[in-house]
Amino acid sequence: MKNQQLMEIEVSGKNICLVMHEDKLFACAAKCPHAGGKMADGYLDAIGNIVCPLHRYKYNLQNGRNISGEGYFLKNFPIEIRKEGVFVGFQKNIFGK
Repeated sequence: MKNQQLMEIEVSGKNICLVMHEDKLFACAAKCPHAGGKMADGYLDAIGNIVCPLHRYKYNLQNGRNISGEGYFLKNFPIEIRKEGVFVGFQKNIFGK
């Protein structure tokens, strides 16, 4: 059965991973910065870190820091829940691309 806490979706042409942990929603990059593992195929560890399915690198959901010591950073995005739906924040590209 597919992991129900992690889901990959497309938002504004970008694939992201949505994570539900302790009734709170998080959004992060769809792929691990180390080797491109699909984060939605990973899992959450006992303390709520997202774990890449390829090499088991662990990332903090709040700040994206790699907590297993390899020095990588998983991009995360702010989430806002409104009555109209769930909104994911992206930084504006100053170069217009």
